[in-house]
Amino acid sequence: MGTQHTYRVIVRGTWEGLTDEARERLLAEVEQHGLAAMQFSEEGSLTYDRVLKHFSFRYVVVSDAEDGEEMASAIAEDRAETALRKAGYGHGELRSTATDMDTMKINFKGRRGAGAG
Repeated sequence: MGTQHTYRVIVRGTWEGLTDEARERLLAEVEQHGLAAMQFSEEGSLTYDRVLKHFSFRYVVVSDAEDGEEMASAIAEDRAETALRKAGYGHGELRSTATDMDTMKINFKGRRGAGAG
């Protein structure tokens, strides 16, 4: 096992083939899945709105750095697929974007360190 990196992955999709029961459940919980719910976690946070067209999950995935963002995306998509299937929610194709938090450059504007001129 190589060096582990932490990835933030956003998995996006479109609701498809929702049953009436699934729609009712989603609408009953819509307030819990709005903008305020957008946070990255290992379990994933699901966000969507009342229109019930699109949704997204936000995941934190820890994976081997050599496997890169592609593997982190695949892991997150699998987690989303499992969560949706367990809940009985129909969906279309999933797409994801991953960011390697261990290689992100942080821009500290206005911060002056030793040797800064």
